[in-house]
Amino acid sequence: MNGIRILRLTAFVSLFSVAVFGLGARAIQAQAQSDDSSSSISDTTASPQDKPAAQPADKNSGKAKPKTEEEPEANTNAGAEALQKATQNPVASLISVPIQNNNNFGINPGYRTQDVLNIQPVIPLGITKNWNLIVRWIMPIVYQPLPPVDPQTGVYGFGDMVPTFFVSPKKPGKLIWGIGPVFQLPTATSTFLGQGKFGIGPSAVALVQPGHWTLGALVNNVWSVAGSGGRPSVNQFLLQYFINYNLQKGWFITWQPTLTANWEATNGGRWVVPFGGGLGRIMKLGAQPVSITGQFYGNAIHPPGASSWTMRLQFALLFPKLTKEQQEMLMEKKLKQLEQEQPPKN
Repeated sequence: MNGIRILRLTAFVSLFSVAVFGLGARAIQAQAQSDDSSSSISDTTASPQDKPAAQPADKNSGKAKPKTEEEPEANTNAGAEALQKATQNPVASLISVPIQNNNNFGINPGYRTQDVLNIQPVIPLGITKNWNLIVRWIMPIVYQPLPPVDPQTGVYGFGDMVPTFFVSPKKPGKLIWGIGPVFQLPTATSTFLGQGKFGIGPSAVALVQPGHWTLGALVNNVWSVAGSGGRPSVNQFLLQYFINYNLQKGWFITWQPTLTANWEATNGGRWVVPFGGGLGRIMKLGAQPVSITGQFYGNAIHPPGASSWTMRLQFALLFPKLTKEQQEMLMEKKLKQLEQEQPPKN
């Protein structure tokens, strides 16, 4: 398969995934906001005897209420930074659909390039009044160059999916955290694109967000528990530390290297240790908030023949909650619909 066909197929899969997961995220967001608005409408249409007596005006009532982390906006400086921090928080109450492409250069023989397109939707689900379940599902689409040294010799297809389920408090303190299981599913369409094993292990994330900074780390370890008996066992470690500094107008500087270790490796080449970073921006395309990021990493330590450096480009659709004004407009619209649906009085 030549490079043009690979690029066309990758672009098609990316656009299709954005459309599918974007529509799904919109549906989830709309349903949640519809439920909130319905409860607000019920309160608004209550009978007069059910309504509390009017309270005296508070001298501080004219002051704007501070925005919470759960209601980021993208049309003001404060809202942009709130959305920046929510995007940089792996366990935030924010639906997002990141599409991340990794070009891994310098694979030998032939100094060739591996391409890994990760489609990784993040969906928060409220499981109790005080706890969220954060579902992070990584679906890799991989082009893997193979020997001999021929530019057109390679395998293209799906890799092993990696879902992670974090349980996280809805209202954390200064330390934001989540913990839960990570799974490795043997979904690869070729033996060259996956490990052929079902794996499971623990995963945890912790971060703080002082001022314009986001500082944290995500860690997991996966062990194989089932799968093909002819494939090597899996015991692999992952650590991703992230450092973000938020600038004006939605811009931010980011460092997100992913360190990995294959504990089963016996002849060297156990670790991959990258160094680098990049630049990103939170912005709007029409009415849709998005995050765009470009990063470069050099692998100071890597297995013999593996990639020596990586370019990572990411585009993410963001689905923040509606603002108070937008919720009021939605509530008024629903009230008008209810009035129109009521039968005329005789």
